[in-house]
Amino acid sequence: MATRLRLQRHGKKGKPVFHLVAADSRAKRDGKFIEKLGVYNPTSNPATIDINFERALHWVQTGAEMSDTARAILSYKGVLYKNHLVKGIAKGALTEAQVEEKFALWLADKDAKIEGKKDGLAKNAAAEKAARLKAEEDVKAAKAAEIEAKNAPAVEETAEEVASETEATDEGATETETTEEGAAE
Repeated sequence: MATRLRLQRHGKKGKPVFHLVAADSRAKRDGKFIEKLGVYNPTSNPATIDINFERALHWVQTGAEMSDTARAILSYKGVLYKNHLVKGIAKGALTEAQVEEKFALWLADKDAKIEGKKDGLAKNAAAEKAARLKAEEDVKAAKAAEIEAKNAPAVEETAEEVASETEATDEGATETETTEEGAAE
């Protein structure tokens, strides 16, 4: 029986979630499997990968074949690197302490990269939100200025009309006063 590490598709249409499984190579894609090793969610950013590291390493060491995607996932999580280091112990090139030290350094570097990406995404999201708010305020200010400009000439015209009417009334009042004075004399 040839064992293969591969993905099983779960989830709904447009929102896939994959299970990483060890299965007989002759079994259907979503069919019977030997052991579930983890879950892979490609829809989140960065992709969420949760695997049982020790069991995945066990299957790699026993010679299980891997699909291309499973190989990429296991490489990303460090299973293949740890397998490489363990083979170095068997050859006598490394000691157990050296393997653990190298793997811990690699894991810390990988975690720093992932955190850097998450921080970058958060900063980009905050900057994008600030830019949208600024653009919205600019549009709002432009509309307010447009409304102000639309209403301002009407107010100025009415003010000029009121001023000219007042002057006309004052002139008319002066004329009436002069005619009344003339009549009184």
